[in-house]
Amino acid sequence: MTQTAALSPAALSARIRNRAREMGFDLVGIAPAHPSAHGDAYERWVALGMHGEMGYLSREDAVARRKDPAVLVPGARSAVVVALRYYVPDADPAVTGDASRGIVARYARGDDYHELMKERLIALQEWIAAELVPAGGRAYVDTGAVLERELAQRAGIGWQGKNTMLIHPRRGSYHFIGEVLLDVELEYDHPFASDHCGSCHRCLDACPTGALLGRDAAGAPVMDARRCISYLTIELKGPIPRELRPMIGNRVYGCDICQEVCPWNRFAQPTNEAAFLAREGLDGPSLIGWMTMTQEEFSRRFRNSPIKRTKRRGLLRNVAVALGNWGSPEAVPALTVALNDEEPLVRGHAAWALGRIGTEAARQALRERTEVEEDASVRQEIRLAMESKAGF
Repeated sequence: MTQTAALSPAALSARIRNRAREMGFDLVGIAPAHPSAHGDAYERWVALGMHGEMGYLSREDAVARRKDPAVLVPGARSAVVVALRYYVPDADPAVTGDASRGIVARYARGDDYHELMKERLIALQEWIAAELVPAGGRAYVDTGAVLERELAQRAGIGWQGKNTMLIHPRRGSYHFIGEVLLDVELEYDHPFASDHCGSCHRCLDACPTGALLGRDAAGAPVMDARRCISYLTIELKGPIPRELRPMIGNRVYGCDICQEVCPWNRFAQPTNEAAFLAREGLDGPSLIGWMTMTQEEFSRRFRNSPIKRTKRRGLLRNVAVALGNWGSPEAVPALTVALNDEEPLVRGHAAWALGRIGTEAARQALRERTEVEEDASVRQEIRLAMESKAGF
């Protein structure tokens, strides 16, 4: 250990901020690790079931940890919060309007950010303990029981917009957030107290599924995750509700709509992290090409990618929905292959898509599958598709 003489909280904080920037983080702030100001609102949100199937958000121990970081890390007194930008412009802006090509959320077009961020935060924590002060703590990136956007606001990095994202007034919202909880006293940044959303409600108006519900009485933004396209295409493991499928369009993994319409993102700066740049084929992939992806192809293509989270069956479910929304007869051959997939989840959504397309070839594929289909949920999807008025 090569620690210098005892430093004041102000000196410690200054050294930590400088070190975090040297490590490549774009923004850094330091906040007290006191209980959440929105803990009660979080409990009400969970009680209303707005977390959907994300059971890890509603466990009693997880709720307690989110309400108070000191429960998560005993003795926690300070939080070093960092942000790393990931914005990548569309290589071909026409992709959004081309329904034959899928849209992948910008954060998922490159490598999985968890590993890169976590490695740097652990290195920052170890540096603090080795060079500055004996400090216990723990680093988190997105997966821990931390209300990280509230912490970031408390650390002066930005405010939580009506779209629930953390927004910086000169950089926008395309940032990954991470934090190191420490058991030492530091000097803290001033909280970001202003709400710069004002009367703007573009994100609320633009959300196709109506997932964004504005702010609650305490000023916290509220989202019904059960209707969020990111939830539907990533976190939801089973069938996507039929009434929401048409609203998803051609977004096959995640959604950026509420960020794309946000006026503050005119200040968004492209990432300088090579790992976050779009991989080949992820900026507007062919829906037809993806629909027949094998497990081997999925594993190879999405190694160390956030997209692996959906597993093959989840991604192909999403692609089938996008093809159904496209509605072109060109998709029928690929959907017919998917209608015979080993995964019932894929077969069911392929049936829905064929029903949306509604050509005789689509109907014939559905009839043939009916003769051999044994899964009750898929048979139900086929029956509803055959009863659809679209093209029949």
